[in-house]
Amino acid sequence: RYQNNPWRRLYHTPEWKALRLQVAKRDHWTCQRTGVLLIGALNAPNSLIVHHKTPHRGDKALFFDPLNCEAVSKKWHDTEGQKEDNQ
Repeated sequence: RYQNNPWRRLYHTPEWKALRLQVAKRDHWTCQRTGVLLIGALNAPNSLIVHHKTPHRGDKALFFDPLNCEAVSKKWHDTEGQKEDNQ
């Protein structure tokens, strides 16, 4: 996975972790698409995912742009969010 998409390593950087927390706080730990509270444990349907509104495709400016990020639930991200990313 990392060989085909080396940008995936960006998700493990301190900068991403800080941005992820910033976005979660800004969005009040609430899914911006469904309104559900993002209080679930890791991999629960209501756990936090920070979604890129415009797919970044490795573009660091888009990746780290807080205005391009939104808090969503894992359930939304794994269904509707993936559909958006593949358009």
